[in-house]
Amino acid sequence: MKKLRRLTEPEVIAEFLRGEYFHHEYDVDRDRFSPVVQHPDLSNATENEIRRALLFRRRDTMWWELPEDRQWWDLELEPADVEQVKVFPRAQWRKISGGNFNALEVAARIRHLKETEPNAFVDKIVDICNKLQSDQPKGMIILLGLDEFGPVTLLEGNHRFVASLVVGGLDLLKSARVVGVFSPNMEKCCWYKTNLLTLTRCLKNRIQHYWDRDTDLVRSLAVTNKRHSFASYAGSAGSIKSE
Repeated sequence: MKKLRRLTEPEVIAEFLRGEYFHHEYDVDRDRFSPVVQHPDLSNATENEIRRALLFRRRDTMWWELPEDRQWWDLELEPADVEQVKVFPRAQWRKISGGNFNALEVAARIRHLKETEPNAFVDKIVDICNKLQSDQPKGMIILLGLDEFGPVTLLEGNHRFVASLVVGGLDLLKSARVVGVFSPNMEKCCWYKTNLLTLTRCLKNRIQHYWDRDTDLVRSLAVTNKRHSFASYAGSAGSIKSE
């Protein structure tokens, strides 16, 4: 795979959040923050903090596990690169994969199940296959790895990536943005390599951040407003975490 351009984390967060903003966690104040989500100004530090806080409503635990020395890159995938891609070993993927999480093998397994033992998960992938063949936006796909030369694991876009392999190949993802997160310490991340050590680290991080993180968007705005003028967004926004 080829590195195209180094990305900043605020840039990644802005695009990631825009693709997630339809979820119910944002129903209460979607209109209030829509301008900073739909039309981001990446040069504005206050906006960047707001978008980060909003994204963490759904993705905080995911972000905590990424190594601190991570680098974000726009990537270009070639057909041969698919052999290096694994799906994330969680939930339904464990049942479907039969223990082999290579994306090509998982796609082959789904094609087989589609004909022999269809189920709700397979039906979901088939539905995504149909959508991929339309002109709808394909969204961001995020890959985790040590570098661009070795194996990578899908952090975001598992369903879309596998669906593209089920019905044709990477051509169906041409309009998707493929982003790599690289770090020499990625093997410490449970999303990249799941074992007892990484899961223990994940549990410790969740406990630590449960007590330490600032989950109140109003307080975040109050702090940043000391440095920047952004009063129109302060209002009376609710807690950053939704029950």
